[in-house]
Amino acid sequence: MDVNGTVAEGFEPVREAFAANFALLGERGAAVAVYRDGHRVVDLWAGTADVDGTAPWQRGTAQIVRSATKGVAAAGLLLLHQRGELDLDAPVGTYWPEYKAAGKEHTRVRHLLAHRAGVPVLDRPLTPSEAADPDLGAAAVAGQAPVWEPGTDHGYHAQTYSWLTGELLRRLTGRPVGEWIADEIAGPAGADLWLGLPAQHARVGRVGPVDAPESAGGLKTRPKRAVAEAYADPESLTRRAFAAITPLPDENDPAYRAAALPASNGIATADGLARFYASLIGDVDGGTRLFTPETVELARAEQSAGPDRVLVVGTRFGLGYMLHGAASPLLSPGSFGHPGRGGALAFADPESGIAFGYVTNGFRQSVTADPRAQALVRAVRTALA
Repeated sequence: MDVNGTVAEGFEPVREAFAANFALLGERGAAVAVYRDGHRVVDLWAGTADVDGTAPWQRGTAQIVRSATKGVAAAGLLLLHQRGELDLDAPVGTYWPEYKAAGKEHTRVRHLLAHRAGVPVLDRPLTPSEAADPDLGAAAVAGQAPVWEPGTDHGYHAQTYSWLTGELLRRLTGRPVGEWIADEIAGPAGADLWLGLPAQHARVGRVGPVDAPESAGGLKTRPKRAVAEAYADPESLTRRAFAAITPLPDENDPAYRAAALPASNGIATADGLARFYASLIGDVDGGTRLFTPETVELARAEQSAGPDRVLVVGTRFGLGYMLHGAASPLLSPGSFGHPGRGGALAFADPESGIAFGYVTNGFRQSVTADPRAQALVRAVRTALA
């Protein structure tokens, strides 16, 4: 496999790990980018743009990144807090009165960001076309009764996070969430990422499922039995949370890509994700710093930790971001970011000045720790040693 792109001196282990992902882990097409102190030090791509095609991946090829979008959505709400327009300790109903229904009147904004809102499921799932309608999605979560008392426990809001964050941002700004993110986040950061893909965008490849080897290079890829059983049980919170949109949408459908679902359908390049996170923690070449140091600390301050009622494993969350832990290893204990189910990963590590982005067109069964992304993270760690 020919690997294209460049690495700065000292970051050669990342190129080696990236090539090994194709040789050992069945990668079809992917890219990885790393910034250090606002400067790009890794920019690599290889394989095909489409998971089932032959056209080569180009520099600037973008892919849907699933839940890695959640980190962008969280940044929107934290920016509004930074500007004095959102109180994290206020009830959600302060800004969105309809949300007070069904026992949710005491849900606070920070509960929503940290997956403590208690509404990871919908009693009546939405179809893909319904899910794309922000009014229908907002009404569904506003009317949903929580499955635990908000603020008392945590569980991953896999799909409902779209309407929770998107509607809150829309109530605060009066603007569609995708439009606001384009103007206030992607544009200032100079990042190639979209929530609601413009029509006829030629640089986006096709994604699809790919099989994973049972193990390769010592990496175990089979889930624990309890996790597998939770995904198999149609009555479990796990299965119901991911099935809040039913049937599963066609992620290559232009109509789905044009929707703005902050939990699941952002589209980005690897460089766009890395650049976005670089802009959260510092100045970036040609871009604007987004977060103050105080907001960075808010983003990564632990809000939820321990057994996750949806993912069944132990998880850690800050305000909208997954934190480093056994279920989702990042670069160091101070890192914050978000994976995308089946592959993508993006995060920042303020102590080292590292910002990381990885995108792929081949989705696996992994949720929080894909072996391909983890191999690249370990390589970055080696480069910094």
